[in-house]
Amino acid sequence: MDSVLPFSLFQRSNRPYYYVRFRNEITGKLSNDFLNTQKETEFEALQVAFHWLRDGIPTKQQRIISGSSYDLRTAIQEANLTKEDASFIIDTLKQKGFIKAVVFNDSTSNIDFNEYLINFWTFGKSDYLSEKLRKENSIHRRHVENQLASVKKYWCPAFKGKFLGELVSKDIKEFVKTFDTVEKAVTTKNAILLAGLTALRYAYKEDLIQIDITKGIVKFSGESKKRKILTPELVKEVFKVEWADERALLANKLAMVTGMRAGEIQALRIKDLNEDSISVEHTWNYKDGLKPPKNNDKRIVEMPFKDFLESLRVLSEKSPHHTNEDSFVFWSRESDYKPMEAPLFLNGLRATLKKVKISKEKNGLIEEAKAIRPEIYTFHSWRHFFTSYMRRKLDQKLLQSQTGHKTLEMLDHYSDHILDGDKAEIQKAALETFESLLN
Repeated sequence: MDSVLPFSLFQRSNRPYYYVRFRNEITGKLSNDFLNTQKETEFEALQVAFHWLRDGIPTKQQRIISGSSYDLRTAIQEANLTKEDASFIIDTLKQKGFIKAVVFNDSTSNIDFNEYLINFWTFGKSDYLSEKLRKENSIHRRHVENQLASVKKYWCPAFKGKFLGELVSKDIKEFVKTFDTVEKAVTTKNAILLAGLTALRYAYKEDLIQIDITKGIVKFSGESKKRKILTPELVKEVFKVEWADERALLANKLAMVTGMRAGEIQALRIKDLNEDSISVEHTWNYKDGLKPPKNNDKRIVEMPFKDFLESLRVLSEKSPHHTNEDSFVFWSRESDYKPMEAPLFLNGLRATLKKVKISKEKNGLIEEAKAIRPEIYTFHSWRHFFTSYMRRKLDQKLLQSQTGHKTLEMLDHYSDHILDGDKAEIQKAALETFESLLN
């Protein structure tokens, strides 16, 4: 009877009930599942078997599935599948919307995501960092350390146990949402996100993942906390007061008239002082030492203040160390191999601000002089001061050639080419804006 039935019915030794094994319509083979009919007579067991065949076959998971699905499952279980077969099945399941991503054991995306992130931001383990270093040392160790700290603190706990290849765009969007209520500055949030997004984009570029799952990810927007900048009135008073450290005084003046960053001022060497300009060739930080400037943007900063340039040369000669063309203008007391520490620039500014009081006129009367709050100003405020006041006098292209800002793509492309007459225009604007503040 069994040969003509779509199943086999039998009793097992020492057991009263009849069992059934269904025949796979695709392969013609009997299933490995022995299903107990809970019936002691063959006739009753046949009724149960036909009932299951018509209404659904029970599984070990106590679910009822159709006969066709049952056949498909057993066919897959018993089939000698190749990787091509598995890929076909997966593609079909993707098309039907059952799955979004699968990781094969021998796939390049079969990588623990946390391990990938940490290695990505670790020198000696990261192809990305090696590429950056080959490109004129265009990445700084301090930046890399900050990114590594971000992935360890924020990304790794959120994606523990996840493989790189199983991540989908929704996973990243859900992670981004967790920062909606976090009380951090917009720039800080975006820096944290960038630590992971950069790694994922590189994974897509290198074919470690097949889809760019960062596409469509919206970063945080909004106004960053505005930096306080000194007023010209306050600047005059600050530079009238005696400073405890001449190096800090000249560093603050230099930042005011050029918009140079603290690291760029630290990195300034004697050979960078030209006749009426300054060559910004490097920046300095305690992790990397001398490196190319931010955005790899070497530039010439106009310096029409000849007396001030001379005061920088005189300062360099006061170094307690042997000096040469490669010596730092803003020297360190401890070593000839490093410049003055950047925090001393700000310490000098704030210490001087404490000595300054400004009187203001209100309703025709002079108010009582009030002390300044030094803590609301940073050394970087000078960069904002320079940009704010020079912007009124120069077009954006000329101003960017001085500050090294990189914003618009086409402006970036042309900012390296200063036209005839630009030098004179920049120097004239600088003289008009800052000469009265220096003296």
